[in-house]
Amino acid sequence: MIELVSEARCIGCDLCVEVCPTDVFDRVPGGAPVIARQSDCQTCFMCEAYCPVDALYVAPQAEQPVPVDEAQLSASGLLGSYRAAVGWGTRRKPGAAADQTFRVLQVARGG
Repeated sequence: MIELVSEARCIGCDLCVEVCPTDVFDRVPGGAPVIARQSDCQTCFMCEAYCPVDALYVAPQAEQPVPVDEAQLSASGLLGSYRAAVGWGTRRKPGAAADQTFRVLQVARGG
């Protein structure tokens, strides 16, 4: 569930508003979008994946809102961590490059 939009990091591009399939965010002219309908979040990570400045945090295991601390999320590397895991963004290695599941097929084929 979406838990945080970092006002300190947000550049106001509104990509999160655009990509959210359940219309969780509201635009704020001249400011960071707000989480207006948190209970509608389906934890799809689209907002976090598209945020170019890692200003969002989606709690992967939460079905109810959980308290978060932006400083702790930033220090632990969790702020924008989904985007990093899939390799989106400059100087990041695509997540598929680290995927070793292709080895299952190699072994099955005798390779």
